Amino acid sequence: MPGSIKVVLTSPRVAPGLLTRAAWQVFTDAGQIGASAGPSRPDVQALIGSGLVVQHIDGDVSEQWSWLTSAALDGSDVAWLVGEDGEPALLRLIADELSREPRPEYEVEIVHGSYDVPGARLIDLVRVMDRLRRVCPWDQEQTHQSLAKYLLEETYETLEAIDSGDYVHLREELGDLVFQVIFHSRIAEEIDPDDDGFSIDDVAGDLVEKLIRRHPHVFAGVPVADAAAVEANWESIKATEKQRTSVLEGIPLALPALALADKVLGRAAKVLPDGLPTVEATDEDARIGQLLLDLVRQARAVGVDPEQALRTATHRLADQIRTAETG
Repeated sequence: MPGSIKVVLTSPRVAPGLLTRAAWQVFTDAGQIGASAGPSRPDVQALIGSGLVVQHIDGDVSEQWSWLTSAALDGSDVAWLVGEDGEPALLRLIADELSREPRPEYEVEIVHGSYDVPGARLIDLVRVMDRLRRVCPWDQEQTHQSLAKYLLEETYETLEAIDSGDYVHLREELGDLVFQVIFHSRIAEEIDPDDDGFSIDDVAGDLVEKLIRRHPHVFAGVPVADAAAVEANWESIKATEKQRTSVLEGIPLALPALALADKVLGRAAKVLPDGLPTVEATDEDARIGQLLLDLVRQARAVGVDPEQALRTATHRLADQIRTAETG
């Protein structure tokens, strides 16, 4: 009586031993287990470590399929552990064989041994970045300083994508922005930890811990009335963590002027509760500057982001210009 062939697909982004119950059952019940890799591969090691015997079947896909079919025709229930690359050539060959008539006497089943979890593709990104840094001449030469301009460019391109409302464009630009974070983290990984080197896992870990600390209403059951209370808690916790000597500490002075004014005005309210003192304008530059600062203050008073408001108005003007040119 013919046996069966069960091909187990796994995700390379999930720890090798974390297989589904169905997959473990397949391997446990199998008379023979085969794989295209030897015992050095982590997923093969996981099976061997569980007391199972895994045969390394070398050669091309036709030889591997021949081993599988011969075992099944001899009455064995044989399992095949698919490699990290998904072994598409073998899967295509299986599909072609099953589409022919007459159908084979043995049963063939595809079993999903593990599934990606949310964020799993970020592991692929880390792996790709690692290879680029080791193999690509251009990527090898980059430093934090040489990449700084690209980080700025990608940030502005992401803002442009947000303004456009084009989600396909936004998806691409967010990818480019994430790549900059991964790239900088990979460079920092080459620095000795004693000299403040770190990895992308350190970056993610620090962020997770900070988000948990600053959201006590989510993770510690602290009651809050509304979004304003959430923001107030955030600022209070942040102030305790940073222990800054000035309310202006932490504001990047390289911010665009409107965004910088917005930040400074927000901090000024903490030490100047009665409002900013009146400054006499001595020339037109000072007068215009004071007017712009006052507009930023007005925008803050009604909850408007002055940087975004000006960007939107400028885009609207640009559209009107293009319409006039084509009309």
